[in-house]
Amino acid sequence: MGTSSAFGGQNGGTPLIPSWLDNGGAPPAAPNGAPPDGGPPNGPPQDIPAPGTPPTPPARPPIPLVADPSRFSAARNNLSRFAGSGGNDRKSLGRAVSHYVGSSSGGARNAAARMGSARGAGSRLVGFLSDAVARGATEALRALNLGALAGRPIEEIFLGLSNYVCPDGGSIDEGIAREAFIETITELASAGIADLDGLTVDQMQTVFELYATNAIEARLCNDIGMKTITLPADSHDAALVQAQLKDFIRRGVADALTTTRTAAAALTPDRVLQFVGGVYEQAFAILQIMGDDEAEGA
Repeated sequence: MGTSSAFGGQNGGTPLIPSWLDNGGAPPAAPNGAPPDGGPPNGPPQDIPAPGTPPTPPARPPIPLVADPSRFSAARNNLSRFAGSGGNDRKSLGRAVSHYVGSSSGGARNAAARMGSARGAGSRLVGFLSDAVARGATEALRALNLGALAGRPIEEIFLGLSNYVCPDGGSIDEGIAREAFIETITELASAGIADLDGLTVDQMQTVFELYATNAIEARLCNDIGMKTITLPADSHDAALVQAQLKDFIRRGVADALTTTRTAAAALTPDRVLQFVGGVYEQAFAILQIMGDDEAEGA
């Protein structure tokens, strides 16, 4: 399951939105060097303590909200039942995904926020692909000082893009983003994406669909803790379980992208991050609905 084996799962005591996730960085500085809070530029603070007054200790940063330690249990138990059935118990698959989005993550918006580095990586990927559609692969690569890759096989080009799309880092979140991108590269040929020159908007969406699917699958599996779930001993059944989970997630991502087709065709650089974040949020909302429907099926 992609990066699912890289981590034993969240312990439940971590915040719903960990502080190490990429949430956009610090606010921009105000003009003329003024601090973001509107205080005087390059001057003393507005409230000066009287002589002899002990200095006020710095305010402690807010403590992230710690979620229910058992919040992954329902999703984990249902995914275990689905895996134990060899992929036959679709109701348990539906419950696992629905619980993950709803009770474990706190809803689609929080689930999308937990994507962290995968949002940034997805934005850089979509930004590059959008540029390639608009100006051609050669110009898009030159803009990143990667012009030497022009004309190379698409897998080689994407490998060369790896450090730009998902810079290597030490956190689990960064590892998920990078491994999802590497897995996407291996799937390009089977998706019919063989040439970056002449890339179409539909092909751009297919590449992002692959990446978002891999990233969501890896995030879900790492959160739930696939090391605690026993896959079937039969390799065929194990592969079927993995394929069904991935297909389930991809259907949700595909549906989310279908509703944003017009926006994808008219992307500008300043709208890419918002577009990608919106796709993740909508995909999680759709996955929760799909999970509920699957759980209630005959």
